[in-house]
Amino acid sequence: GCENSDAVMVFVHSLPVANAGTDQNICFGETADLSATGGVSYEWNSGQLIADITVAPTITTDYIVSVTDIWSCENTDTVTVNVFQVFANAGTDEEMCSGGSVTLTATGGSSYEWNSGPTTDVINVSPLADTEYIVTVTGVNSCQDVDTVLVTVHDLPTADAGADVDICTGNSTNLLATGGVDFEWNSGQTSALINVSPLVDTEYTVTVTDVYGCEN
Repeated sequence: GCENSDAVMVFVHSLPVANAGTDQNICFGETADLSATGGVSYEWNSGQLIADITVAPTITTDYIVSVTDIWSCENTDTVTVNVFQVFANAGTDEEMCSGGSVTLTATGGSSYEWNSGPTTDVINVSPLADTEYIVTVTGVNSCQDVDTVLVTVHDLPTADAGADVDICTGNSTNLLATGGVDFEWNSGQTSALINVSPLVDTEYTVTVTDVYGCEN
């Protein structure tokens, strides 16, 4: 019936104050530096076992860190890396006739800068030869993307109405135009070969159009 007693003390340690840092905003293709504090060892859900890590997410991602203190107590915190992406669009490739112009329209952002100088989304260009136009598009969070559009310049067709002709009063003559696929004479005919019977000296002008729609 003899008794004795003893006591044991249970120490309760507070969980560590895990801190994964503040949320960050990056552009697609960039990296973010994350730094965790609050313990002596760390484990991120991305696999790293150190406090400071560098990540390169392609979409908005939550990174969770598990922080362990000297008492082996654990706590977690989450930081979000927001990924912003801009999709530059310079439009479809264009074709134009020499001496003409074409309008280019870019989309995808809030500000634009072309390699030819303009800083608007819509520009009018008159290149003398085939030319690539590159637009830098800036969007949310100052993120940028580039796109290219090719303007192809077609030479004007070589219009030929034929040599001058002499006829006698009351006679007719054939005129044959070359250099294109469509023809329109100032006398109204719309074929390459026409027959005319002018009563006085007359100048006949033909407009020649090629397969690209270019005229001369």
